[in-house]
Amino acid sequence: MSDQEDVHPETREYVSPPCFMHELVLGYGTEPAVQDAWPDVCRWRKGERKRLIDERLAVDAEERGARSLRIASALDLAVGRVSGRIVSGYWPFRGEPDLRNWAIKVIERGGRIALPVVIKKGWPLEFRIWGPGDPLERGVWNILVPSHGPAVQPDVVIAPVVGFDQANYRLGYGGGFFDRTLAAMSTRPYVVGVGYADSRIQTIYPQPHDIPMDVIVTDE
Repeated sequence: MSDQEDVHPETREYVSPPCFMHELVLGYGTEPAVQDAWPDVCRWRKGERKRLIDERLAVDAEERGARSLRIASALDLAVGRVSGRIVSGYWPFRGEPDLRNWAIKVIERGGRIALPVVIKKGWPLEFRIWGPGDPLERGVWNILVPSHGPAVQPDVVIAPVVGFDQANYRLGYGGGFFDRTLAAMSTRPYVVGVGYADSRIQTIYPQPHDIPMDVIVTDE
């Protein structure tokens, strides 16, 4: 994910309080900080992560569904042609936009869908082809993943965000998986962050290991 903090996203135990970046960093709230102490950024991100996840879980399922439909429509424009391409989607988790129907339409239009699989802590993600009816199993954090299949290199990666900033940096769950995966790829795919518009923050205080998305697609 965006910041390598090894936070278990299934727990609710965000015990570290957010740091007071406005007291520590000159220009906080007006200009994005460039060089911030990682422990302070880490604590601040934990606080923002909890706030943003709590806010999206508080939205009722019907409204989340409507927002997901708007995101799916915008994705068609952002991704463009899918025929002959591998698009990495995801299985929705903790209030994330549900784009499974959009993924099926990608397959109907001649594309292929892959899902990310966590192999082990500290490793890049593996992407496996998935289609309706293919067997799934519970992976890390109880997220459904393809049971088997060779690893593939996606042409497009759809990355759900917890939060995002004006420079297209992504706040994830804290495991560092997406950044680690993108850094390890021999050919960089087109990376599309997806999330709700109210998950926008001024900056995530990007660090050297953070990799920005090519574009962020929201329900606005």
